[in-house]
Amino acid sequence: MPHIIIEHSEDLPVLPQVLVEKVHNATFQSGLFDLETIKTRAIAYQQYQLGKGKEGFIHIAAHIMAGRSIEQKQMLSESLLECLKTYCRDSDSLSVNIYDIQHEIYRKN
Repeated sequence: MPHIIIEHSEDLPVLPQVLVEKVHNATFQSGLFDLETIKTRAIAYQQYQLGKGKEGFIHIAAHIMAGRSIEQKQMLSESLLECLKTYCRDSDSLSVNIYDIQHEIYRKN
C-alpha cells in the first residue's frame, strides 16, 4: 500500500532508477510492508533553489495507511534517510516525511 515518492534535483550522483530500487528495498526491509504492496516512484526537478552550500536535494514523501505507531514511523523515516546518505553527496539536502493516509477517504481500484 505505501506510496513512496522521491522528489529530487536533476543532478543526482546516482541513477534515478537505482535510487528508486534502493529506496524501494529499504522500505521493504523496514518490515512494515509486503513487497508486492510497495509503490515507489521518482520525480526530477530542473528548477529549484537550495540553502547555502547545498548542490542538490532529495526528499522522500512516504504515504502510508494510518494506524502505525510513532516509533514505527520514526524507524521507517530513519531507515529511508540512511539509505539516501549511502548513495548521495554530503552537499545534498536530504529529508524524509511520513504521511498518514486515512482509511475512510482513500480509494483505489
